[in-house]
Amino acid sequence: MELHGKLAVVTGGTRGVGAGIARALAAAGAEVLVCARRPPEVPLPGTEFVPLDVREADAVRRTVDALPRLDVLVNNAGGAPHRPFTGPDPGHHLRVLELNLLAPLTVSLAAHAHLRRARGSVVMIGSVGGTRPSPGTAAYGAAKAGLEHLARSMAVEWAPEVRVNTLVVGMVRTERAHLHYGDAEGLAAVARTVPLGRLADPADIGAATVFLASDAAAYVSGASLHVHGGGERPAFLTAATATGTRDRAVPEGERKGEGRDR
Repeated sequence: MELHGKLAVVTGGTRGVGAGIARALAAAGAEVLVCARRPPEVPLPGTEFVPLDVREADAVRRTVDALPRLDVLVNNAGGAPHRPFTGPDPGHHLRVLELNLLAPLTVSLAAHAHLRRARGSVVMIGSVGGTRPSPGTAAYGAAKAGLEHLARSMAVEWAPEVRVNTLVVGMVRTERAHLHYGDAEGLAAVARTVPLGRLADPADIGAATVFLASDAAAYVSGASLHVHGGGERPAFLTAATATGTRDRAVPEGERKGEGRDR
């Protein structure tokens, strides 16, 4: 899974998941440009920073047009603060949709000619929030669901020259994880809800990105790769255990997987 001689662009690549992706691509041999509004607070060896707000279409086109080539595009920029889906002002939610769905669309369109010439690859950074209800981040979840659908459609329209895939990312322990999950005790409690027993590290997402961008995934396009540690333990199992129903006698048919709900 080497990327020597490839030029990769990572939007939102200066911290968190994006920085993990940038490090992994650079370690795989790619020349890496990271785009964000502000430079990285911690140096990212093997990368070059390009200031860019991906919501500004003209700036995106100028930046992409100035590139000598482009082999790998990682649409990572995104995110949203927690906010209930209430109130008469939709402005906040529209901005979330703009950053998490419209901006990746804009960057991808600007990069299409480069990617087509290079027979390149696009990796969308999606979220489990786009596959299940997302109370408190409803617009974010809707945008990520749309992003995954966009990737599948692009994979068909841009084939065979360009491959397009999505990483469906679960909970990640970044330098800002405490803002979402609380202190060390809170992080540990959240980690216990994941079957693999921990939150992802940005390097985990980076490794999966390298795979999708590399020739090892040459026949993978239009796919959604879940990087979420096994997902989430079903809440009904926890509730059943808590109320003592785990030890309740189960009818023979259900014990063999023959119940109506199986």
